Formats: sequence, C-alpha cells, structure tokens
Amino acid sequence: MGELAAVRTGGKAMLDSFGQEVLNRAQSLELLGSTGVGRVVFTDRGMPAVQPVRFALDEHALRFEVPAGSVLAAAARGNVLAFEADSLTPELGSGWWVTVLGHASPAEVTAGECLVRISLEVVTGRRMRVGQ
Repeated sequence: MGELAAVRTGGKAMLDSFGQEVLNRAQSLELLGSTGVGRVVFTDRGMPAVQPVRFALDEHALRFEVPAGSVLAAAARGNVLAFEADSLTPELGSGWWVTVLGHASPAEVTAGECLVRISLEVVTGRRMRVGQ
C-alpha cells in the first residue's frame, strides 16, 4: 500500500463493528484506482438496481459510459448514486472494498453513449484480512 497508513487509534488500525479495518480516504481512492470495474447502485422504478461498469477515476470524480437511452443514464441526471468496487479472494479470506456516494451527472453524449460522472462526496473503504 505504499506510504499510506490505515485509520489508527492509539497505534492500532481502527476496526468497524464487523471487525473490518477502516481505510482512510487516500487508501480507499488508491485501491479504487487499482481496478477498472465496479458496480453502480441506482433506483429503477422505485427499486434498487445494480449495474456493473468499466470506470476511470480522477481526484474529483469517477466516470463511466452507458448507452444514452439507458435507465442508468436517466438515473444519473442530478441524483445521488452509489458506486462500489472490490477485490476479494474466492474463499472470502481477505480483500478490500470501497464505496462512493455522490451526485451524478451525464457529462456528455456522443454517438449514442452517455459519459456519467459521479462526484467523490463520500468515500469509505474496508479491508478484511485472513482470520478476521
């Protein structure tokens, strides 16, 4: 993880109520930037919906393309969306996950594609290690 340190209290990594290590914003963004596929959570006809997408990350937002006429493109117009990416071992013995909450907006529409931008308003991350 380089020089980034976990959230610490009294020299120990801070754990959440499930015993998972709480990651700081910088760690979470570093992990998020290490992958290119995640899941967008949005509302479709009043129900939660999840769509996997390929994405890119910069210091202010994450971006992904969807078909311009899609339900997800419509959901992106001014609404708050959630986004999650992770890397977990098959047996769930270790890994990490990062969640982003932010306002979404379609950045541009070209050739039937809509570039959606989600601002990085709330970024949280957790790490699970073998034996936790």
